[in-house]
Amino acid sequence: MAQIVAFSRSLHLQHPLWVSLASLCSRSMSSLDTRARAVFSAAVEGVQPDIVVRRSLERHGDKLLVGGQSFTLTNNLYLVGFGKAVLGMAAEAERIVGDRLIKGVVSVPHGIQKTLRNHGKEKMLLENNSRITVMEGAKNNLPDTDAQKSAECIRELASGLTEKDLLLVLISGGGSALLPAPAPLMSLQEKQDVTRKLAAAGATIQELNTVRRALSLLKGGGLAQCANPAQVVALILSDVIGDPLDLIASGPTVRSDSKPEEVWDILDHYKLSGCLPSSVKEVLRPHYGSQVKKQPEEVKDHVLNVVIGSNTIALECASRKAVELGLRPVILSPGVCGDVRSVSRLYGLLSRFACSPEKEPPPELAAEILQLGPEVGVESWDLCRTLNVLVEERKEGWGATCLLAGGEPTVQLTGKGRGGRNQELALWVGLELSSDEVKCGAVFLSGGTDGQDGPTEAAGAVTDGELMEEATSQGLDIDGFLTNNDSFTFFSQLSEGRRLLMPGLTGTNVMDVHVMLLPPSAQRDFQ
Repeated sequence: MAQIVAFSRSLHLQHPLWVSLASLCSRSMSSLDTRARAVFSAAVEGVQPDIVVRRSLERHGDKLLVGGQSFTLTNNLYLVGFGKAVLGMAAEAERIVGDRLIKGVVSVPHGIQKTLRNHGKEKMLLENNSRITVMEGAKNNLPDTDAQKSAECIRELASGLTEKDLLLVLISGGGSALLPAPAPLMSLQEKQDVTRKLAAAGATIQELNTVRRALSLLKGGGLAQCANPAQVVALILSDVIGDPLDLIASGPTVRSDSKPEEVWDILDHYKLSGCLPSSVKEVLRPHYGSQVKKQPEEVKDHVLNVVIGSNTIALECASRKAVELGLRPVILSPGVCGDVRSVSRLYGLLSRFACSPEKEPPPELAAEILQLGPEVGVESWDLCRTLNVLVEERKEGWGATCLLAGGEPTVQLTGKGRGGRNQELALWVGLELSSDEVKCGAVFLSGGTDGQDGPTEAAGAVTDGELMEEATSQGLDIDGFLTNNDSFTFFSQLSEGRRLLMPGLTGTNVMDVHVMLLPPSAQRDFQ
């Protein structure tokens, strides 16, 4: 363990101001569940669409400052958008530049206007006299004919612009499903079948978007090409690990450099190449891109892409809230990925590390954590830094720790139950925390920042080391629910659903947030 401590000792800790152990001990640790939920809420609040748009659009009369560049506003402004958070983004953008806006079209999730209104979020809705047309589609986050109609309207608007015009493009998570424009020769159903099979096989969001982009007319820079020669300014709320512009919503304003063979590699990996429709195979032929979807170099010269919100920003907001609640925050990584079982194992190992009864946690435990890191997208440097902080906390008797992370793990479907990756991850972590080796009073929360975890009304769930005993006492077979990917049903039946995370539709989307709280009781006085 000495090498790990030395490796990261020179790094600065996340926050300089800490609540003393004495003040923490005066608080009831039974409130950890409540605090975990409050930390998650702060993460979501920090990436609300109106907040991130106001942060990025600076208006001075007829001058609009975006991403360090200045644009002149005459009667030349148009707006399009697509994604789960786009309605709120469009409402705020219109409040800022609406007097110069000629026309706009946004493609948003089915039922979102009614849902936002029911949740009292009128500020995310457009005014009655708005110049922006709202089109709903993609029910259950799947591309459909309604979303395809929206995509066609967006394409028509962009295609009619001139070199004097400015097109403001609003993009957020869910944009891929809300901008379906299948490449010629292929139907929407055929494209949808391919992506659905990939998702069921456990493909990452990066892999899904790579395939979607190759099968689309507007993605992979296609929308920017339609708008050429107009100036395009894209404001992007990222829902992809690392914020790669070409993968967020499949990069409709970013020139794509992916090659057909890369798409084939993904399809081969998930054993789907042999069952593709002939139209899809024709689209993916190496010569296809040069014949149908030309993307000259000038596409990138008239486009400005700006990421205005991300998982990293959400974690920073969560960290500040943790301090307010008397917790010591440690941000592990915004890039957690991989199978939920491997991710849950990492959190279980970190809990064991923090709860070890020995003065120095066993070096083999640290080694196992470091070995698992690359499998779940966490850099060794971040793991070393986190382990170092946990060791220092044990030695110096600090109070409760709030371990924060984000990303987008994956689930391999083996059943037909209801749930999503956050609820299933929480269930697996609950099993880890229920182990005799781990049990220390830790609380774990996993939630989707969009408020929707799979096709359910929950965003995720909160769990702890009492999960297994609680389930057994109520006659619930955890293994059976996991085998059937039925985590939502499990948490709904467990203790009347009290462990479910139910914020409702949030209007934003920057992937998932993980919160693990380690109480002072998990730490020993080793002096």
